[in-house]
Amino acid sequence: MSEPPDHPERFVLADEVHARPPEPLDTPSRLSYVAVLVEPDARAGEFLRLVHLCERMGVPPPATGLTHFVTPIGAARLKWERHGEFSAYTAIAAGAPADPFSDTAASLLPQHWLRDIPGTTIMAAHAVVLPGGAAPPAEAELAPWFAPGASIVGAGLADGAGHAFTDFRIHADGWSRFVLLNRGFTVRQAGRIAQRLFEIEAYRMLALLALPIARRQSPRINAIEKSLAVLTDSLAREAGRASDGDEALLQELTRLAAEIESGLAASQFRFGACRAYAELVRTRIADLREERIPGIQTIGEFMARRFEPAVTTCLTVAQRLRDLSDRVAQASALLSTRVDIVRERQNQALLASMDRRARLQLRLQQTVEGLSVAAITYYAVGLIGYLAKGGKAAGLRVDPDLVTGVAVPLVAGAALFALRRARRRIAKAEGAEGH
Repeated sequence: MSEPPDHPERFVLADEVHARPPEPLDTPSRLSYVAVLVEPDARAGEFLRLVHLCERMGVPPPATGLTHFVTPIGAARLKWERHGEFSAYTAIAAGAPADPFSDTAASLLPQHWLRDIPGTTIMAAHAVVLPGGAAPPAEAELAPWFAPGASIVGAGLADGAGHAFTDFRIHADGWSRFVLLNRGFTVRQAGRIAQRLFEIEAYRMLALLALPIARRQSPRINAIEKSLAVLTDSLAREAGRASDGDEALLQELTRLAAEIESGLAASQFRFGACRAYAELVRTRIADLREERIPGIQTIGEFMARRFEPAVTTCLTVAQRLRDLSDRVAQASALLSTRVDIVRERQNQALLASMDRRARLQLRLQQTVEGLSVAAITYYAVGLIGYLAKGGKAAGLRVDPDLVTGVAVPLVAGAALFALRRARRRIAKAEGAEGH
């Protein structure tokens, strides 16, 4: 059968649901998991270090472009996974010695190899998978594996197929600890449970990277809120009238807006990641299908009391920043509207003043026109009088006084007609330009 051409991302998207599958786990076994924050420019070095390890141990290296890779390294299996902003390394070893948290799976890797991985560790944990009994162990039986006096968290998992315990603490060796007791897990199910436990802790730590930012931002937000309250109160007191301080208010609003945008730019990625990682933690906990063990907090209860308040703090700070940005924008809009109204009133007053001046100029022009007609008539009649006297001297029968008297109204009328006609032509030309 033929089919239309494949979408460029078809196979990548189809393989995504199979990315980073859990490793099957026999019972007993040990695991060591490290989540490392890796900068984008260090990704190539991280991959090259993994290739060098494989070459050193005589196993096939990962192909370029892979995001997960599993290979035997001596007595252990090493699993590498690349996530959005971190990479995870899991060492898996069969069997469980008397003290599985001293003789760990990580200790079977080449010396110092984990230590020299590019990046910074955000989470590291050891886990041990042991056979479980019919009943969950008492808290006193679990105490030797965890920190003295620590509150142990645990639950039955997967409809009673096993139990998991931890104290969510970093021990003296720098690693957290998980104990997984198998009552009926399949090897695949045990691998999925262990991976979910590791991911819960890794995603919890990644989500909480936003908490220090939220704590630093809170005093800054409080100061901005106080400044904004003072500014908006000033706007309310002076609403509807011009103020000499409008320019200063606008400058202060601009400063607050810039400060808020700086805070948003510095924190929104981390706050968004906090929201996403917190949702992953909730999803992974739901996948465990926990059953309460009397006297012990479940993982879900522990997270609800110790983790969710921190997430809420981060998301609240993020929302306060966004609300502040909106409030500053509204205050700026109000101030701009007030300035526009005041400017419009000033423009109207200016136009009214110009209209009054135009009327005064028209009256003055009309007065000047009367004087101009008189002056033109005077000089024109004088010339006519001279012409009449000249004609009389030349022998013409002309009375100069009579000619002068008759010329006065005629010249005055002609001058007035000419001035008005010129004014009409100018007005008509101005009207045409206006259209």
